[in-house]
Amino acid sequence: MIERRDFLKTAIAGAAGWMLAPSLFDEQALADAPGTIGADGFRFSTGSMVAELSRSAPEFAELNIDGLGLGKRGTNIFQPPSAEGYTASVASSVKAHRIEYRTLQQNPADEPAWAVELSNRKILLISSWSEGVAPGPLVFRFDLEKCHSTVLGLFRKDETLSIPALIHLPLQGSMRLTANVSEGIGLEYHSERKARLATLAFPAATESNRRMVYTLEVTAIYPQLPGIANDSRFDAFKRNWLSVLQLNPEMRLLSNNTASDSCAFCYYEYADIAVLSPPLVEGLTALEVVRQTLDRVLAGAHAYGMAASDRPADCSDTLPSMLIAAADCVRAGNSDAWLKDNYTGIQGWADTMIATDKNGNGLFKYVVSGNSGTWPDGPPPMRPSNWWDTIGFGYEDAYSNALAYRSLQGMTMMAERVGKPEDAARYVAAANKLRDVYYKTFYDPKTGVLGGWRSADGQLHDYYFLWVNGIAIHYGLVPKEEANSIMDKLLAKMQEVGYDKFDLGLPGNLITVALKDYVDRRGPGRYGGGVLADNSDGFQNYENGGATGCFAFWTLAALYDLGRKQEADRILFPMLDAYGQGGFQGWGPNGHSNDWRRWDGTPMGYEGYLCDNYYTLLAVPLRQSEIRWKNGFRAETTLT
Repeated sequence: MIERRDFLKTAIAGAAGWMLAPSLFDEQALADAPGTIGADGFRFSTGSMVAELSRSAPEFAELNIDGLGLGKRGTNIFQPPSAEGYTASVASSVKAHRIEYRTLQQNPADEPAWAVELSNRKILLISSWSEGVAPGPLVFRFDLEKCHSTVLGLFRKDETLSIPALIHLPLQGSMRLTANVSEGIGLEYHSERKARLATLAFPAATESNRRMVYTLEVTAIYPQLPGIANDSRFDAFKRNWLSVLQLNPEMRLLSNNTASDSCAFCYYEYADIAVLSPPLVEGLTALEVVRQTLDRVLAGAHAYGMAASDRPADCSDTLPSMLIAAADCVRAGNSDAWLKDNYTGIQGWADTMIATDKNGNGLFKYVVSGNSGTWPDGPPPMRPSNWWDTIGFGYEDAYSNALAYRSLQGMTMMAERVGKPEDAARYVAAANKLRDVYYKTFYDPKTGVLGGWRSADGQLHDYYFLWVNGIAIHYGLVPKEEANSIMDKLLAKMQEVGYDKFDLGLPGNLITVALKDYVDRRGPGRYGGGVLADNSDGFQNYENGGATGCFAFWTLAALYDLGRKQEADRILFPMLDAYGQGGFQGWGPNGHSNDWRRWDGTPMGYEGYLCDNYYTLLAVPLRQSEIRWKNGFRAETTLT
């Protein structure tokens, strides 16, 4: 038997040691940060926030926060105000600063239609009902070009967002959102990709709800870990822990960002962060938001990575990702009843995955061969087998099979939880079979590292993929001695090719992917596909060796697992500094975004914000914990 350390079991046992960042709310006089009326509106400042309100309507002209209360705030999160039709007045007190808005039909003595109260770490949005007065909602207009704000919560049947919820601002922190009345109240939440805008509308008071009070509390939410409390190197980790979670309100699915696609092969990333997250707000957990996404897919919602016109079948990492996310929800989310209701659908994912092993060798297959020369010139008419969708992964995919190995362990646990021992035995056998052939299938004796995929013609395709080797080591698919040798060779190759800009993240591959193995061949290299046969004119662009935070976790995880802390830290801490400066989000002067860069720092991305960059923050709990996983991360069963 192989002994395994069960990370989730240990993490849950220590959950009592987790806490939300302590509240610094203090209702003492804010003498060092007074509110003032200026020509452009009311402006307020503390170490936790800067807020400016319009003079013509209850709308914010500016808001930025520091969830740690240290006065290090990001950019304004809002687009310019647009509403009119109110008069404004100010009433400051020892406890708070208050600006009141009355409609043009109201008298100064009337209760304001809206009032905004600002104090150290709290914002109150207060609406009062008056006979004959029908104020509109108070609307947050998030500027997604400046900050990819998102609102995490659960949708009601009418597709409005329930309260409580959490507003998360990458780089800055979060705001817990509660209300004095939540039953029957839904927030209109929408996003527009072209306008780079998201809106959140707070309904005004009505005759049935005569006083509505919405409370926003500035905070930072992260797992309480040993050694980070007073270490400023981890401040960016604390502010950005939740930055991998972005909820697209139009699809009601967790997505690349608030206004972008939902990728099913990313769902395990969201769940892994959610598992370790304290409650977002009383009455809402991150795992519930993940489970909501899985519920939508189980009910028939479509996400990128599933079979579609540009892919003849689900990508090889899609079903493993969804299975891992489901297992995370069950293992850590008190979801036994949910599992019982959805076991048939979840089992269908597992059995569909297993059925792709057409030759019975234990490895799961993609329907596209992955043979060199498969991909025609021009835009991709079809996509390859995994997340790296401009590189020609196909047939037997090393990354996807590593994910599948973990997903089978989770599936075994879920089968046991619903009393299906025969199913559990079948999934254990499939995991063992995969493990037994994995290393010998993907090891490349020419380079001494694992290749990325073995195509249908038997060829191994190896471009020094850092993340492929990292995940295989971290999930226990490579013996320790061989794992150290692989990491030696990868780090030596990194030094040989001259990559050391770790504030940019890591390249996915250390040498260029030949044009014969590249999917996106629009040229002249924008998406990593050039014109030359060796594709050197596409190298460092986008997924062809571009630097990114995406999947850097796997290299760090392998190094930490192997006890190579100094080498891992050399990568991690420059990345943490970059997270603190917003280095993995936003736009460059060339019109491309910072989620991918050339090695000289030139932006080459297009999303503006790609949440996968923030999965690498999972390396911090790994580093700070004394637990080491002997043969894999979050193994949920013992395999023979």
